Amino acid sequence: MKNSLSFVVLFFATVLITFFVGLMLIPKAERISSPDKQSKQAENRMEILRISAVGDSLTEGIGDTTHTGGYVPLLQTDLSERYPIDVVQVDNHGKSGDRSDQILKRIKKNEEMQESIKKADVILLTVGGNDLMKVIQTKIFDKLSLKTFTKPRVKYQKQLEELYDEIRSLNPTAPIYQLGIYNPFYKNFSEIEEMQEIVDYWNEGSKEFVEGQKNAYFVPINDEIYNGLPDIEVTKDSGSKDKKGKSQSSQDLINNLISEEDSFHPNNLGYQIIANAFRAKMESTKKEWLHNK
Repeated sequence: MKNSLSFVVLFFATVLITFFVGLMLIPKAERISSPDKQSKQAENRMEILRISAVGDSLTEGIGDTTHTGGYVPLLQTDLSERYPIDVVQVDNHGKSGDRSDQILKRIKKNEEMQESIKKADVILLTVGGNDLMKVIQTKIFDKLSLKTFTKPRVKYQKQLEELYDEIRSLNPTAPIYQLGIYNPFYKNFSEIEEMQEIVDYWNEGSKEFVEGQKNAYFVPINDEIYNGLPDIEVTKDSGSKDKKGKSQSSQDLINNLISEEDSFHPNNLGYQIIANAFRAKMESTKKEWLHNK
């Protein structure tokens, strides 16, 4: 009888020890699954971010070999991955060759563009490059100087004012991010210093105007693109020595951020640089667009 009793006590003691040890080893359920925290996370998410991309060939994505829209889908993916947003919706209204006045005319005539701008939480704008090129083409036989571009820059700023007025009549509150222009010729014609001075002068005019607008931001891009990525020199034939000791000619250097097809528009990597620039400016001003619906 004593042996039977001892066996029963030993048996229950073993069961109890096993039970408590098991409790200690079982991982605790994470509290994030609790209804209260889940609902709080849902409240902190933005259901949809609507972006209206308006502008010229840089918005259309000329030079992008994937033919998906240049910087636009790259920025869309980046924002989707970085922020608590369920859907990032982007409308691409880029058209190659458009100047500021032509973009304005499209907005006034195109109801789809108007509706896109009206609903937008963010408006992206690429403009100015074709305005400058038109002036350069009319002065092609003249010596380039900043003085030549004084009046055209004032005219361009007035056209920007009309463009912004039209956008604000459709959407008074969404932040506008306007991309600067870059010098696509610097790598091949770095000896033409006037060209870079003109691009800088034109950008200063754009920046001056944009900074005078409410809830609008200038996004500089020339320094990121005009000279290509460092330490990746592409050459065609002989000349001076590069950093690696290989022969090169200053006129045969290729900007590795510019499309080889037209030597003017960005290539895929160039568009990634542009997307990064837009995203960085949006990040620094996210209080203007990242919010709950």
